[in-house]
Amino acid sequence: MSNTKLSVNINKFATIRNARGGNNPDLIQVAKDCETFGAEGITVHPRPDERHIRYEDTRALTHVVGTEFNIEGNPNQTFIDLVLETKPTQVTLVPDGPNVLTSNAGWDCIKNEKFLKETIALFQSNGIRTSIFIDPVVDQIKAAKQTGTDRVELYTESFASQFELDCEKAVRPYREAAETAISMEIGINAGHDLDLKNLKYFVTNVPNVLEVSIGHALVCDALYLGLHNTIVAYLNQLR
Repeated sequence: MSNTKLSVNINKFATIRNARGGNNPDLIQVAKDCETFGAEGITVHPRPDERHIRYEDTRALTHVVGTEFNIEGNPNQTFIDLVLETKPTQVTLVPDGPNVLTSNAGWDCIKNEKFLKETIALFQSNGIRTSIFIDPVVDQIKAAKQTGTDRVELYTESFASQFELDCEKAVRPYREAAETAISMEIGINAGHDLDLKNLKYFVTNVPNVLEVSIGHALVCDALYLGLHNTIVAYLNQLR
């Protein structure tokens, strides 16, 4: 049985709201409902252009999320100030540029060791757990240890894209990365393109995954199944 927590990324609900203006769907109610339906965390990823989650959304959600609140994003000064103001359970550092459609690469922890080490120490000194978005590369996991991070979030796009071609080949680098992280006492999260087809296989074959963050696929499934049924279905994959 997996102990992996499901954190629902609600960015896409904000995208729908912003497309029409107004406050439908209401993100505060969405977050509350996700938790009522069984989600064990809420994730947001505010970007500089606020094309989905806005900074004001993040501030408002701080007061209503009763499970774990995870804020992810590129740690520029505006993002750092937002995280220090809102003090979420966890901050996930993602090296995405302002013009990317979605996160598309993990950190190079070797080249960015000094910056990451300083940023992580700042968040930790404020009682915020840290995680680094990272590719499943053993050398990068080892380098992440030097930054002092609490966790790494394995970037699972390559696993998802190769899953139906050769599931064992697709999962192997993630298993190796996780085993390295475990040996170094680094916690393991995962996210990006995990869905109802591949999630159970991933958490079954990658040891000690503490949390998965899922947004786009979950929202797409909710269009057909409904939000309550969808969250239950994802939790069933984890259990």
